[in-house]
Amino acid sequence: MAKQAQGTLAKVLKMIEEDTYCPDIIQQTDSVVGLLKSVKCELLAGHLDTCATKNLKENKEKAIQELIKIYNLSN
Repeated sequence: MAKQAQGTLAKVLKMIEEDTYCPDIIQQTDSVVGLLKSVKCELLAGHLDTCATKNLKENKEKAIQELIKIYNLSN
């Protein structure tokens, strides 16, 4: 999905260079944003399943602080 976002973003840049009709560029930009949100969600799920679980066992306070930081960055 990250590669797809990269390709779509490259298309947006090309559209800008070619002076494509603005609403078409906006539509492609929304597509990039959606793809990046999906990538972010997958990364978070993987982190919670592996790293965060391990971190909670090793250092609960630090793990909770990290999760709060991730939460705050998401808003």
